[in-house]
Amino acid sequence: MKKIGLITITYDSAHLIEPFLKCVLAQTHTNYILYIIDNISSDNTLERIAKYKDERIVLIANTTNVGVAAGNNQGIKMAMNDNCDELLIINNDVEFENTLLEKLTAQLIELQCSLIAPKMMYHPETHLIWWAGTKFRLIDGCMTNHIGIQEEDKGQYNTIEKMDYAPKCCVLLKKEVISDIGIFDEKYFAYYDDTDFFYRIYKQQKHQLYYYPFVQFYHKVGGLSNMKNGNAQKFKFNDFYIRLFTRNHVYYLKKQKNLIAYLNIIYFYFRMNLRFLFSGKYHRNWKTFRLLQQSYFQGVKM
Repeated sequence: MKKIGLITITYDSAHLIEPFLKCVLAQTHTNYILYIIDNISSDNTLERIAKYKDERIVLIANTTNVGVAAGNNQGIKMAMNDNCDELLIINNDVEFENTLLEKLTAQLIELQCSLIAPKMMYHPETHLIWWAGTKFRLIDGCMTNHIGIQEEDKGQYNTIEKMDYAPKCCVLLKKEVISDIGIFDEKYFAYYDDTDFFYRIYKQQKHQLYYYPFVQFYHKVGGLSNMKNGNAQKFKFNDFYIRLFTRNHVYYLKKQKNLIAYLNIIYFYFRMNLRFLFSGKYHRNWKTFRLLQQSYFQGVKM
């Protein structure tokens, strides 16, 4: 069995962590270490984790909230030092079948690839697709538009195929990817750090990601950050999400340093304000409008 290092970030995750741990501990692939990086949870997350006595669980309790990108980097470095062959970057607002690790690590060999990610469904709306792949388009600045999002799953995306991006809520990769690409850019704090990571892989063209649809995997979207209030189809974004998502969107484009990306920064400003007015995803008030503007120009200055 390959040795797999699972890396997850907790922050006030008491309402999520136990179903996640039960899924991890039930895995048929047993050669793994679970690195839990806690960003100063103020609830009883740590107490709930302590209930699970398993030497494969390693808890790192930070004294400051270092963010998602830096937290994942902490776990990556520990897994590399512990000679893990593969790394699974995974959220804890997820639930999955007990053969997740077995199937994904087998596919790395079968497909002769470096990264693999499963089809991801909404939870509790488990009939709706959240992610069934992403392919970058240069024309829109290599954004991460989810294939199949909010579609009812009727098997229309049950084909294993090459992709350019996967959300870091579940992606298995060989350790060589980190050696070649590097770790996450910690300036993002949260959101777009995975987009930036996969864009670097995309540019280098040395490692290939595959989408694998034959795993039961469910994502409680927004469960870790409470990024939105509502269900899978009708919701409002919160201030934390608006600030970081808007700022980091601009920063991600700016880092590409090409004409198409710069044009997309301008386009994004107008699209952002139109979405504020008409999408129904934002609270239409002065406070939210002002936050959008401030966040946009923060990204320009990063």
